[in-house]
Amino acid sequence: MSTRSIRTSIATSACDVCGRTLLRGERAEVYLSGGTRRSVCELCTSRAVHGGWVREGTAPAYDENDTRVDRRRSLLSRLRPRQGSATAGSGAALGDGERSARQTPARTESAARSRPGRAGVPAREERHVRAIPTSVEHKVASAVDVFNSSEHLKTVAGVARSLGLPDVSVRPSDVRQSAVNLVVSWELCWYRYEVDLSDEVPSVRRAGQGYELDELTPEEREPNATADDRGVLSLLH
Repeated sequence: MSTRSIRTSIATSACDVCGRTLLRGERAEVYLSGGTRRSVCELCTSRAVHGGWVREGTAPAYDENDTRVDRRRSLLSRLRPRQGSATAGSGAALGDGERSARQTPARTESAARSRPGRAGVPAREERHVRAIPTSVEHKVASAVDVFNSSEHLKTVAGVARSLGLPDVSVRPSDVRQSAVNLVVSWELCWYRYEVDLSDEVPSVRRAGQGYELDELTPEEREPNATADDRGVLSLLH
């Protein structure tokens, strides 16, 4: 009696990140890298994001600074013709009155000298100085508010969909008085952010990332905040 090999009709696929063959019933996510479709298992989605892969069907990342520059250029292009027409109109409206005022600079100079404390004093530039919170509680609370208004929420929410909700540590920096360090960590990866409270518009930048929790300090591994599935942070009370 001859034997036959039994073959199943179920196609097997492997993860393009870790090379692991996906189990039956396990679903792979499709990411795009250099115009090529890649299969990524649920455990490796965060690594795919770190490598610059874009999940199929999502909008590509954009540079906010470039967008602002384009807005400024478009705004200037609209203002320049208006400023030119306004200058021409004001010159035509003033006419002889403006010319007569230019012919009598001595009167203007004498009037300026008659004002006490005004002559020879240069105008001061207007400076915008942001007050930095002094207490640790206020610094931490301000840093959380700034982070919740940033685009980095998308990263936290994206990783949380695969690895669950993270631990969050928010501590003032020991190096810079105006900076607050914010660490979001899972068992398989972590992100470190720096919030600068001295800027006129406080900013958030990613200061580091890794895959081993041993790379963090004990304080950074001690959570004092949480994050929800949208990436929004909340302090523990």
